[in-house]
Amino acid sequence: MYKDFIEKRTTLKIRETIEEREINILSPLASKAKFSWGRANPEAQEAIRTCFMIDRDRIVHSKSFRRLKDKTQVFIAPPGDHYRSRLTHTLEVSQIARTIGAGLNLNIDLIEAIALAHDVGHTPFAHSGEIILNELLPGGFRHSQNSVRVLTRIEKHRNQNGLNLSGEVLDGVLYHSGYGKGKPQASTLEGQVIHLSDKIAYVQHDIDDSIRAGLLKLEDIPSEYLETLGYTHSQRIATLVTDVIANTSRFMDKADGDIFVSFCPEIDKALQGLRHFMFEFIYQGRVCQAERRRATFIIEHLFDYFLKHPQKMTEFYREIAEQEGMETAVADYISGMSDAFCIALFEDIYIPQSLVPNALKSKVGDEY
Repeated sequence: MYKDFIEKRTTLKIRETIEEREINILSPLASKAKFSWGRANPEAQEAIRTCFMIDRDRIVHSKSFRRLKDKTQVFIAPPGDHYRSRLTHTLEVSQIARTIGAGLNLNIDLIEAIALAHDVGHTPFAHSGEIILNELLPGGFRHSQNSVRVLTRIEKHRNQNGLNLSGEVLDGVLYHSGYGKGKPQASTLEGQVIHLSDKIAYVQHDIDDSIRAGLLKLEDIPSEYLETLGYTHSQRIATLVTDVIANTSRFMDKADGDIFVSFCPEIDKALQGLRHFMFEFIYQGRVCQAERRRATFIIEHLFDYFLKHPQKMTEFYREIAEQEGMETAVADYISGMSDAFCIALFEDIYIPQSLVPNALKSKVGDEY
């Protein structure tokens, strides 16, 4: 029965139809699956899915993607169910990016794959964890680079290291971080869409979460940014999305020289100002700094513990230690942990607890 199904599927020409549709309908500047840069390890093409569709599906089914639901976005383990996690941030980036991609007539499958993968290398405790590992790891640590490492080394597909994703996806993930002039840009417009969508998403939803937490009031935000971008969460996102589509479309229509996905100067200045305000008021504020000190204590102790006790790591990470060095293996192990697992591991190793067997407890109790 399954053999008949496979034979029937191989006769379908759905992928070819999708690829031709991309060529005929998408912008001339959009990435086309048929002309993809390819994979590090070439694979036979499928009958139904394009290469970017396959990439998206592999990412969604990966362990590192699932762990995002229990990784911090800004605040560590906040009370209540309505604060963002790293996973909900990823989904918001994907939603915003797909809208921009549709407005610019770019490849939505590629955009979605990059969006869903862009933060899979993030640490527990958000940027606090990243800062700590950057100090502990020789050569430093950047979550964007680690996301590529997770996708090409840590995750597995068909018993091989890495998911063997298309080059365009890895390029977009690598260059999604940072903001400002002179920063390296993704080679595809789809990757550049993710770069700005990430900023649109986290600045706005971090404002929302900070207000919910009682750490920020709308009137604390400089009025010049609100007057430009909007006074509500939805207004600001709508302004930013509309502007990046309108501004980039003007350059794409001219099609002369290098084309970059970008805001107009006024909107860019307002978003950069709002982002700077959030760094000063929230990200580097009293609460986040206090959380960072606690996160530092936990990660530093775990890092030191596994350096001294590599046998406590799984075989996979011990193999990395043999091949690439102990510090790299420990950083890989810790960076992949969810917040809850990291805390539970710290408690199990360092917090005093009874080690007396239950049976012995009963005998001791009977003596009194």
